Amino acid sequence: MVSAVAQRLSWIAVDWGSSNLRAWALDAQGEVLARATSPQGMLSLAPGDYEAALLDAIGGWLPDSGRVAVLVCGMAGARQGWREAAYLPLPARLDDLQRGAVSPPVCDPRLAVQLLPGLCQTREGAFDVMRGEETQLAGLVAHEPGFSGLVCLPGTHAKWARIERGVVPRFTTCITGELYGLLARHSLLKHSIGNDDPSVAGDREAFVAAVRQSHSAPGRYSAALFGLRAADLLDGELPSGAARGARLAARLSGLTIGLELAGLGSELDAEAPVTLIGDAGLCARYALALESLGHASRCLDGEAAVLAGLSLAQASRQA
Repeated sequence: MVSAVAQRLSWIAVDWGSSNLRAWALDAQGEVLARATSPQGMLSLAPGDYEAALLDAIGGWLPDSGRVAVLVCGMAGARQGWREAAYLPLPARLDDLQRGAVSPPVCDPRLAVQLLPGLCQTREGAFDVMRGEETQLAGLVAHEPGFSGLVCLPGTHAKWARIERGVVPRFTTCITGELYGLLARHSLLKHSIGNDDPSVAGDREAFVAAVRQSHSAPGRYSAALFGLRAADLLDGELPSGAARGARLAARLSGLTIGLELAGLGSELDAEAPVTLIGDAGLCARYALALESLGHASRCLDGEAAVLAGLSLAQASRQA
């Protein structure tokens, strides 16, 4: 018997990350019929494993016959992925990502898969790449055609992209999230922080103070890091127990995000709000950091953005 999803299914959207994948079944009007997640990200797969991993996630949605369009963004199109979808060079139109899509080999006749490309910046001294985030940026443009402004996509590798009327002329990547994890869990700070949650909800003041400290004196960042360990050993004003680690974690997060913001320089315009796209908690942390330095911002949901971007590319595919 054909499932209720298969009866209405028009196409499938997939965001394939390094650690997991997310998929959505959509009807012809763009309504989400079903969602699926899987821990089978790019890092756990060989090129020959992708079709089986995809079918594990979406197989129950497929009809018995006929071909279904499956549009994929993210790491499945990386060089180590299913098949490489070459980066599009800047400047790049966000409503034209479909131009660089490639089709990987598949055995199941019901699958018509296309992998979207990422973006690359080849300017001397500013080489950079993104893969997956460009689709979230496209989702912003889908909702706000002609958008211009600065966009931040916080994460393990935070992206800062300038958009001018739907075109990306430049972007910058900061490994802030990865750096935090390395420092908290693999440096001497692991004895003070480890896996403590850096959420600013529990220690807003410590976070804000650290953002301002690092932003005003980025050259002192390394010294400030050791200061966290020294404070743990010597500062009698620090709380005890879990609150102690949480405060130090908030400080480390603030120092690291403050350094990131200092590096942006004049790219941050005090008159124009920054658009943040991604996880709500992480976006809230960046919004607070920006606010503490006098910059306005707004937060957009990351899942909604990637789905809107995939939908924009699918519309181009059908045109």
